[in-house]
Amino acid sequence: MAGRWRDSPRLSSRDQAGSLKTAVVPPGDSEEAAESPQDLPRWMRLYLYGMHGVTLDVLLSSLQGLFNKKDPKLVGFSSPYLCVMHALTHFALEKIYTQKRCFRARPVVFHFVFYPSVYIGLQILIGNVNTLAEQVRVVSGTQLAVHYILALYFSQVFHRGLSHLQYRPSSSADSLWRSLRSGARPRGLPGFARFLFFGMHGFLDEVLFTSLFNLVEKSDRTLGGHTSLWSFLIYGSCSFAVEKLYFQLRFGRGWGTLRRLPIYVCVAYAWEFSWGLVLRQFGACSWDYSHYPHNFMGLVTLLYLPGWVCLSLYQDVLSDVLLRVQSF
Repeated sequence: MAGRWRDSPRLSSRDQAGSLKTAVVPPGDSEEAAESPQDLPRWMRLYLYGMHGVTLDVLLSSLQGLFNKKDPKLVGFSSPYLCVMHALTHFALEKIYTQKRCFRARPVVFHFVFYPSVYIGLQILIGNVNTLAEQVRVVSGTQLAVHYILALYFSQVFHRGLSHLQYRPSSSADSLWRSLRSGARPRGLPGFARFLFFGMHGFLDEVLFTSLFNLVEKSDRTLGGHTSLWSFLIYGSCSFAVEKLYFQLRFGRGWGTLRRLPIYVCVAYAWEFSWGLVLRQFGACSWDYSHYPHNFMGLVTLLYLPGWVCLSLYQDVLSDVLLRVQSF
C-alpha cells in the first residue's frame, strides 16, 4: 500500500452495423465448448469504467503536478465519488456509442463531432456537480482539447477493444485454465491487458484506501484520495507476478488458499520495499512509514498487514474473473 467492468446490444468492430455486440465464437474442443460466451456483464463493465476513470483522473492530475512543481513523486488525485460518476457516465456513453449505426452515412460526424460533444458535456457536468451551489467552474481551452482527445480515444480505441471481449460466467476456473494451457480458442486476455488491468486496479485500491483514511483521520468528507503514477507499475507488475504464482500453486500443485496466502504477502512486502528503495534514491518515493510502528526503513510496516492479506485474497478472485474473460 503505497499511500494508499449484458444488457446493452454490442457488435464486433468487424460488423458493418458498427454497434458493440460481439460475435459468437465457434465452439472449440474443450469441455467448455457447450457454453456459449456472452457479452461482458453490466457489473463488469461498470467496474471497468469506474476504474478506468480513476486512472485518467490520476494520470492527468499527476502530469499537471509534474509540469507545475517538477515533483518526481508523480502524485495524482481522484475519489470514490468520481469513480462512481465515471462508471455511470461511461455506461451512458456506451449506449450512445451503440447508436453510431444511425450515423452510418456520416461516420466522421459521429466520431469527431457528436460523440466528443457528448463526452465533453458529461465531463464538464462531473466537474461542476459539487460546485453548482457556489460557482461554476470554467473549462479552459487546454482542458477542452484534452477532453476532445480522450473522446477520440474512447470512440476509436476503448470501445473497439471491449467489442473483442467475451465472458464465460459458469465455466470453472480449473477447466478454463486447462483449456488456455492447451491453446484452445478463444484466447484468454493477453499479458499486457492483464498488466494494465492490475495497474488500474492498484490506482483504485490506493484512492479508496487514502480517501477512507482521510475521512477517518482528518474528517475529510470530500473523500479525496491520492496515489502515484509509480503505483501503476508497482501494482501492475506485482499482481501479474502473484497471478502467475496463483496459477502454478493452485492448478499446478493443488495448494489451498491458506498455503498460498503467506507467499502472496511476502511477495507484496518484498515488492513494496524494493520499489520504494529504488524510488527513494531519486526522491520519487511517495510513501514514508517512519512514523508508523513496526516499520522497516520507513518503506514497509506491519501495520498494513491486514490490508495486504485482504488484497491478496481479492487477487485470487480477480484472477478467476479474468480467466473467464476471453478475446477473439
